[in-house]
Amino acid sequence: MKRVLIILCLGCFVFSCKTRKIESSKPEKPKTKVVVKTEEKPTEVVKPKKVYANDTEKYIDTYKTIAQNEMQLYNIPASITLAQGILESGSGKGRLSVKANNHFGIKCHGWTGAKIYHDDDKKGECFRKYKDAKYSFRDHSLFLTDRKRYAGLFKLKKSDYKAWAKGLRAAGYATDRKYPQKLISLIERYKLYEYDREVLGDSYKPIETPNKVPETYVVVKGDTLYSISKRYNISVKELQKINGINGTTLSIGQVLKVEPSLEN
Repeated sequence: MKRVLIILCLGCFVFSCKTRKIESSKPEKPKTKVVVKTEEKPTEVVKPKKVYANDTEKYIDTYKTIAQNEMQLYNIPASITLAQGILESGSGKGRLSVKANNHFGIKCHGWTGAKIYHDDDKKGECFRKYKDAKYSFRDHSLFLTDRKRYAGLFKLKKSDYKAWAKGLRAAGYATDRKYPQKLISLIERYKLYEYDREVLGDSYKPIETPNKVPETYVVVKGDTLYSISKRYNISVKELQKINGINGTTLSIGQVLKVEPSLEN
């Protein structure tokens, strides 16, 4: 019996040793590296900011599409709308355009919307106020189409900006006797008639734009280049350029060209 027990114990011992050898002889599994792929973000293309020669050029670029849309809907030349906007709003820098998005100086006249008060012909007059400038352009279109006194304008050719400019004053839109010339000057200086051409396409019929002698102004006491530039809607740099002036000194009686020739 003792022999049997001894033999069994030896057998168990030998078996356990073999098992340890087998386990120790197994090759170790290679360690795998976990590679985390990161998605590369696309490079953002930064568009260069447009550089404008003056506020008027920036104004035209900002509102030209709106003016053309209004032309398609209401048959008012885009050139006329833009020129009026430039003149009435001071190229978007005037108080009414900045504070009230009112680009055409349209007064309340029964208006039930938001209002702003501004000194014009009289002190503290009521003007319409809009949430966005585009509503001012739409109201300008409705202002002209809904009033009988402007009905004659819509019988004119949409490419004849000169007739429209003269017709606006004749219908009482402005009291300034030079209002038509100012509109025409802006249209020709900045080639606003090109926006009419884009809308009308093949039906566009250009009008003759002969060269003319630039308008002049005689300097009086108290005048500055800045005050004259504001009066004629022309930049100080343009005044200096067309008159060959290097500084800002003016003399009483000096004759200044206040409108560049069409070739400039």
